[in-house]
Amino acid sequence: MSAVMKERAGASGAQAPADTLLEVRDLCKHFDTRQGLLGRGGAKVRAVDGVSFWIREGETLGLVGESGCGKSTTGKMILRLTDPTSGTINWRGRQIEKLPPGQMRAFRRELQAVFQDPYSSLNPRMRAAEIVAEPLRNFESLGQKEIGERVAALFDRVGLRPDQLVKYPHEFSGGQRQRLGIARALSVQPKLIVCDEPVSALDVSVQAQVINLLIDLQEEFGLSYLFVAHDLAVVEHISHRVAVMYLGKMVEIAPKREIFAAPRHPYTEALLSAVPVPDPTVERKRIILKGDVPSPMKPPSGCRFHTRCPYAEERCKVEEPTLREIEPGHLVACHLR
Repeated sequence: MSAVMKERAGASGAQAPADTLLEVRDLCKHFDTRQGLLGRGGAKVRAVDGVSFWIREGETLGLVGESGCGKSTTGKMILRLTDPTSGTINWRGRQIEKLPPGQMRAFRRELQAVFQDPYSSLNPRMRAAEIVAEPLRNFESLGQKEIGERVAALFDRVGLRPDQLVKYPHEFSGGQRQRLGIARALSVQPKLIVCDEPVSALDVSVQAQVINLLIDLQEEFGLSYLFVAHDLAVVEHISHRVAVMYLGKMVEIAPKREIFAAPRHPYTEALLSAVPVPDPTVERKRIILKGDVPSPMKPPSGCRFHTRCPYAEERCKVEEPTLREIEPGHLVACHLR
């Protein structure tokens, strides 16, 4: 990883460092819901509501939170698989959130993805070699022999055998399919890979193999990752910094060691208290949150976490906290911290 540079000041609008690859500002995605026979008058689902963060060259940003908090939607907006309602996506100095498909194509090879379910993201009618070769045919002018050599080299790099080149996706195990998905993403030499729950459907032993492969590839090719996950142990292993989302909002962003050693937001504290400790002699006080996650169609006023927060005050119910820098590189959206 390139040297992690210090952030240049900032509160809720903290500026990104000089080696920033991707910067997202006030990103929102609101889905309309239709009601009645004419499909009118529906409420909006605020899936992502004003998210800001950045990712540096060679860095992994872990994005965590409960199911439905907007993690995957954020990743899809960065890839432009879904268009944002508002906000900006700055990729290497160029705003891409409103680019038409023709202009966006030039950035597609630099922004790739590894999805949660590798089987559903692989064409079942194509052989493995064809799946990995498809991006090369789309973005590069190569002869058939050169494409074959590149595909064979990618198979070797991700730990797949040469005889598997002619197999179909259903003939691979879950871990092998994910390796195939990684090879496809690597084929066009991207700068950033959005990893959307890439190991959640795999066995624990296979998870470790895939995570270690991603780390090795990052060191070898200088890749950056947005690593979306709910497994905090996996996030701790692979990430350099961690961002925590709750109900469409970013509540805390900090370097990995700081956030796991001393979380500052009450929601982050509750999440980390649920992580098992592999030492039976160590006791950890579990923080049990009250109630359920509110609906993103009708989020609470003020701080969105106040309905479940054990420390909430009257101010929290009416005034929305901004994501501010309380220590160098450590941003928290909480009135009490």
